[in-house]
Amino acid sequence: QVQLQESGPGLVKPSQTLSLTCTVSGGSITTNYYYWTWIRQPPGKGLEYIGYIAYTGGTGYSPSFKSRTSISRDTSKNQFTLHLSSVTPEDTAVYYCARGVTNNVYDYWGQGTQVTVSS
Repeated sequence: QVQLQESGPGLVKPSQTLSLTCTVSGGSITTNYYYWTWIRQPPGKGLEYIGYIAYTGGTGYSPSFKSRTSISRDTSKNQFTLHLSSVTPEDTAVYYCARGVTNNVYDYWGQGTQVTVSS
């Protein structure tokens, strides 16, 4: 059974960089052919796709986030990390990590972590 767990600060100040880590258990992040993905849900809104890091280490980002997002991984810890820079209150959301199997199909999700951007 694959499990994902998000971790990181619950409160971030505007203009800072938000960093969230997803720890994966029950499966390797280098296993073919999965895409380890970050998704968020702002209050009162739908899910927003942020980006992924693939089993190869390659990355892809939504155009909406590309200019201020990077996703990295630590294969020794079986973790991948989201870095979102220059945050504003509009980045307040529940952030989820998920395992992608193909376009827009995710079979395992973390429970989500609330991030609030406020001074």
